[in-house]
Amino acid sequence: MKRLDVELGPVPGRIGIAVSTFNAPITDPMLDAALAEAERGGVSETIVLRVPGAMELPLASQSLAEVGGEAIVAIGAVIKGETDHYEYVAEHATRGITEASTNTGIPVGNALLTVRDYEHAVERSLPGPGNKGAEAAEAAIDLARKLATLRELP
Repeated sequence: MKRLDVELGPVPGRIGIAVSTFNAPITDPMLDAALAEAERGGVSETIVLRVPGAMELPLASQSLAEVGGEAIVAIGAVIKGETDHYEYVAEHATRGITEASTNTGIPVGNALLTVRDYEHAVERSLPGPGNKGAEAAEAAIDLARKLATLRELP
């Protein structure tokens, strides 16, 4: 049996970041961390697309892929309130982000926080280890590099 381990390919030249402006005190630090991760990873161009809320992230992610983004990061925060709205938004936005990736073949790092307490969102958006924006950017870039290698296989 022949075994092929897929190695890292070239760094994406362009990535896209879709970021919700709703809950900006949470999403802005995640955006900053994702941008820093892209720079650290050697990405030469990043397109930032700000959208009103989590429900707009799937279409924004797909659109960023369609204009040449080789990796996408979707950043948002859905925090439980007093109604069922949280469940619907979290479920549909998450599903849509996944579909954007599978529909386009472009990796989408999911940094959509779905938390019950505001403090949990703050913890996941603080600078440093554990920032979900940085983690999603790292994952999307890593997968984009591996897919580039995979697509070159004979």
